[in-house]
Amino acid sequence: MKISRRVLLTAVSAIFASQVFSLSGALAAGKGVYAKFVTTEGTFTARLFDKQAPKTVANFVGLAEGTKEWKNPKTGATEKGKPFYNGLIFHRVIEGFMLQGGCPLGMGYGGPGYQFADEFNPELRHSKPGILSMANSGPNTNGSQFFVTLAPTPHLDNKHSVFGEVVEGMDVVKKIGSTRTGPNDRPVKPIVMKQVIIERR
Repeated sequence: MKISRRVLLTAVSAIFASQVFSLSGALAAGKGVYAKFVTTEGTFTARLFDKQAPKTVANFVGLAEGTKEWKNPKTGATEKGKPFYNGLIFHRVIEGFMLQGGCPLGMGYGGPGYQFADEFNPELRHSKPGILSMANSGPNTNGSQFFVTLAPTPHLDNKHSVFGEVVEGMDVVKKIGSTRTGPNDRPVKPIVMKQVIIERR
């Protein structure tokens, strides 16, 4: 049976569109998606890889904008309409390696009350400083915690899902990365994410 090229392209386009929008309804089509991290140490901005890691980016954007439901580990209540990351800290910083945040408890073992599968892409690697990637406790245990690399970390490839890259304010990332820490690599002076703002441009 022959299928015209036009019909085939239309069908493929429809399937692709339904997959993209079902996975990333929180994203706007046709624009680059960026996350601006306004911290107590300054501001840095990351480009999010919404095409290569749609599930992971949709999760991060949904939490950041407050459009995705999550379970508050402090109260057990379901939250929605409240930006998740605002006010959280970078609870773990290892100089020359990475800085980690996104725990609602600020201790490193909290999350949004759900987990989702790893999303690996051969184009996305922990190849340099400034890579955003999901923290996890094993395969398919992603939630809300993420880290930003301070150096190439290829041993994390295919173990942690890369979903962005810092494009502005790498000096701020380095400043946070050199902060003084205490037990469990916790910064002595709290480093707060005052706001995580999603931009489409």
